Amino acid sequence: MSHIVTVQDAVTAFADFMEPTAAELDAIELEMPVILADVDLLDAHIITLDRTPTELDARRIRRARRRALAARVELANRTAGASLPGSAA
Repeated sequence: MSHIVTVQDAVTAFADFMEPTAAELDAIELEMPVILADVDLLDAHIITLDRTPTELDARRIRRARRRALAARVELANRTAGASLPGSAA
């Protein structure tokens, strides 16, 4: 005989204690410029989905791509410098 059980355990498994930690929130805050730059790049691409891209669209995509790349480089440089111990070369 198979018993019918409630899904209460599955629903409460992700209760309030599953909130992000302070370290996770700090990591998200650190990556926020990259996230926003990627959103801008996606917006630039979405604009051109239903039409042939104009020269203005191409420039918008190039600028957004450069901003996204610059944000990634800045994040990589910032995290690489932060993760090295003081005496490491």
